[in-house]
Amino acid sequence: MAVTETAPGEAMAEHTAVEEPSATRSAQEGILRRQSARESAARTYARALPIVPVRARGLTIEGADGRRYLDCLSGAGTLALGHNHPVVLEAIRKVLDSGAPLHVLDLATPVKDAFITELFRTLPPGLADHARVQFCGPAGTDAVEAAFKLVRAATGRNGILAFAGAYHGMTSGALEASGDASDVRVARLPYPQDYRCPFGVGGSHGAELAARWTESVLDDPKSGVPLPAGMILEPVQGEGGVLPAPDAWMRRMRRITADRSIPLIADEVQTGVGRTGAFWAVEHSGITPDVMVLSKAIGGSLPLAVVVYRDDLDVWEPGAHAGTFRGNQLAMAAGTATMAYVRENGLTERAATLGARMLDQLRGLSREFPVIGDVRGRGLMIGIEMVEGEGEGEGWGVAGSGGSNGPDETGRSGGSDEDPGAAGLLGSVGLSSADDAGPVLMPGSTAPPRPASPELAVAVQRECLRRGLIVELGGRHASVVRLLPPLTITDEQATAVLDRLADAVAAVARGHGRGAG
Repeated sequence: MAVTETAPGEAMAEHTAVEEPSATRSAQEGILRRQSARESAARTYARALPIVPVRARGLTIEGADGRRYLDCLSGAGTLALGHNHPVVLEAIRKVLDSGAPLHVLDLATPVKDAFITELFRTLPPGLADHARVQFCGPAGTDAVEAAFKLVRAATGRNGILAFAGAYHGMTSGALEASGDASDVRVARLPYPQDYRCPFGVGGSHGAELAARWTESVLDDPKSGVPLPAGMILEPVQGEGGVLPAPDAWMRRMRRITADRSIPLIADEVQTGVGRTGAFWAVEHSGITPDVMVLSKAIGGSLPLAVVVYRDDLDVWEPGAHAGTFRGNQLAMAAGTATMAYVRENGLTERAATLGARMLDQLRGLSREFPVIGDVRGRGLMIGIEMVEGEGEGEGWGVAGSGGSNGPDETGRSGGSDEDPGAAGLLGSVGLSSADDAGPVLMPGSTAPPRPASPELAVAVQRECLRRGLIVELGGRHASVVRLLPPLTITDEQATAVLDRLADAVAAVARGHGRGAG
């Protein structure tokens, strides 16, 4: 959700041979001018994507000016089946035509009963048979707030453990647990990653150090972190830069929390409903969390958020958590249809297979263009990190060799498969001296990657838009180009997406090379 700005006239200049009529162009520009004049300065996507969608189907959006775009933003991962999928529209029309109430607070309805039945059918083993569901306000951040309230009530404790780079929403409690928080009641822990490992080693060694750090914080009576009410984590950090958590590390977090009676909260707001190649991303590691926070795709494109949790945590008094719009019948109908379609049509397996193929092709592109530092992801949740060209900056205390980050990949040069703590933390980072402008590599560490380049990422996003491709930016420095296509994307559409992206990267790389020269 990085904020960039593109002038209205810059959008989409190359992908169509038909020039839009001046009347439609003027109408679109007028709408964009009025949006800029009347809407909040907090708007985000509208700044980088100066288009006015008027029609959409599947992967394709048509703007008010007649131009068409391939949408790999998908409502920030909300549209599992793409825009206006027939099964979603049919489910919505069925409710509208039935005369059923659209707003019922938390009353029971046939639509709600069908939604809960389908949701529980998909839950990880070990949770479905002992689960309770709480309907919240209509956004994922509301579900995060509810999850925090739940575990605090159930444990009688207050603090929350979260991870560097996390994103859990925009309300105050969710922001406290996110990566850019300031005044917080949350203890921040290292999240494992290969390319910019906080310990400078990556792979299983880096994940082990991250796990040991977590254990130390919890077990050291002088760490300053009392036993918390819960731990919240994302199986894949999306806004953090598309960082898939290693499966072994996920199992370690489950073991650490279970041994200390700390409820584990899995934030599956963006990773859920097949996005990563499993219906829920926690299934890759085989863990069963105590609490799952769900939104986005579970509403089938409409606002809906729920918390699912173990029944022994259900200590709330009546009315302890509520929300006026928690009975959104249209969203429940659309969500039931979406989850059933994904489950019955093998779209999770499709996401895993196609996502792996796209990652392989993008890694080939990274070998051609050094401005791509890393390609990573899981299923159809893909990130491409843009970096400065060689000689334009130096990294510090981080690891990586472009284009290889993924779950449980351990082939790190210079790493050790023996005792991960043998070298100690200082043996895993680069140290500099007054006589040396760059980092000194210590035993167990790897060569640092080049600095992230948000400028190049913005340039790629703009060039993609010119070619009729909508992508998102994210990551620690807004330097990661993100792809979140619908799970229904065809092979031909995937090829078109990669072709347009490759063309955009090539254009940016050429321009960057001229500028550097």
